[in-house]
Amino acid sequence: MLGRIFTVGGYTLLSRLTGFARDIMLAAILGAGPVADAFFVALRLPNHFRAIFAEGAFNAAWVPAYAHVHGEKGEAAAKLFANRIFTLLLASQVVLLIVAWLFMPQAMSILAPGFSEDAEQRKLAIELTRITFPYLLLITLVTLYGGMLNVMQRFASAAAASIFLNVAMMMTLAVAVWFPTAGHAAAWGVLISGFLQYFLLAGDLARHGGLPRFAPLKLDEDVRGFFRALGPATLGSMGTQVALFADTIIATFLPAGALSALYYADRLNQLPIGVIGIAIGTVLLPEMSRRITANDHDGAMRAQRRAFDFTLLFSVPFVAAFLTVPDAIMRALFARGAFSKADAAAAGATLAAYAIGLIPFVLIRSAVATFYARKDTATPVRASLTGIAVNVALKVALMGSLAQIGLALATAVGVWTNLLLVLFFAVRRGFLVLDRAWLMSIGKFLLIGVILAAAFWLIARFSNSMLGPMHFRDEVTLALLAVGGTIVYALAILVLFGRKWLVSLVRG
Repeated sequence: MLGRIFTVGGYTLLSRLTGFARDIMLAAILGAGPVADAFFVALRLPNHFRAIFAEGAFNAAWVPAYAHVHGEKGEAAAKLFANRIFTLLLASQVVLLIVAWLFMPQAMSILAPGFSEDAEQRKLAIELTRITFPYLLLITLVTLYGGMLNVMQRFASAAAASIFLNVAMMMTLAVAVWFPTAGHAAAWGVLISGFLQYFLLAGDLARHGGLPRFAPLKLDEDVRGFFRALGPATLGSMGTQVALFADTIIATFLPAGALSALYYADRLNQLPIGVIGIAIGTVLLPEMSRRITANDHDGAMRAQRRAFDFTLLFSVPFVAAFLTVPDAIMRALFARGAFSKADAAAAGATLAAYAIGLIPFVLIRSAVATFYARKDTATPVRASLTGIAVNVALKVALMGSLAQIGLALATAVGVWTNLLLVLFFAVRRGFLVLDRAWLMSIGKFLLIGVILAAAFWLIARFSNSMLGPMHFRDEVTLALLAVGGTIVYALAILVLFGRKWLVSLVRG
């Protein structure tokens, strides 16, 4: 399992790194003004639907169902099942795309009502979203193909696909002068990337398993079982996305730049979520599904506990950094061109608020895997809906006094609520055992996080006093934080956990 995690995590890390290069270009070219806010709405809308219906709900229902059919009934039955789901999926996405194109003005009134006061910004947001929305159809098919490849233990192409989003956007931004606005250039980059990702996954699947084809629709037991799982999974996947939808809606009423601050803070917050949480969860779900299909419930529980340990090991440094030195990170990465130091400060404060919820963000995908692997997509919904209620209520309460920082803080509290309830349900049903050894491990990680946060704070103060007004002070500070933090964290892990623990974690 570890090798597959590093495969997915490595490609995801490359995706995030190219994503940072893309965001540096976006910040320098778009800045944090009205055009940027219009583009980020156009980017967020198809991405929200993708996260709910494609990578979220669909993946949670599809991977266990396909793994079960493949393992129980053989390859021929699995291909027929895939053909039927492909036919239904493509038809539904085409209908959704047509409806979205036709009713985009009405949708924009609901999803970005704050733009109604600026006719030009509203018009631009509608135009850009019509360009980006077909990306959803393409990425939904990418998710279908990626799930099939994951069950075959092939993870590389699905993990690498999102790199094309960053590369395509950088290419179009590089020739932004040929487009009406830089927002148009970025939007066309999003759409082009959808085609590139589709052809990558389609080519891999064609070589190793055969692409799904159109098939007569028949609601047999396998298809009905898939849809019984898909409905609750959709509700379960809506938790974080409803929160982000609410962020988008509310932020359109806030001063210009609020949406941009949320975007750049979320981009950094998504680095550990994608590289760690999603990578481990992607590998864990088919692993647990396979073990549970073989009645190896103890093995499934051990795999999940190991995934939790890996997640915490790699996440703690990000939490410590984002909470203690978010301004330094934002200035070093984005404060250039049209993106000012004031914009960086606003995004840094937002990042610190998001970081409060980073641990549950990275753990939630591994936590719900124990239910999804058992084809129980209903139980996580109860936790998710409660988290949504807490989240949205806090957004309304905090938006006035804290602006976009309050929105991020509410998201953090909501995801903590979601995770704690998921763990409670898992323990109560015997899917997870929180024994003394694991509780001690959590306590050690907490102590190490405090030590690392103190080290970051001291390094930042030392750097500011020693470097003075140096031209590349922020970049040098970030390098010192990375090197010093790595040394402190490695020593703390060795002292508190020991080499034996690390070896056992790697070898499993």
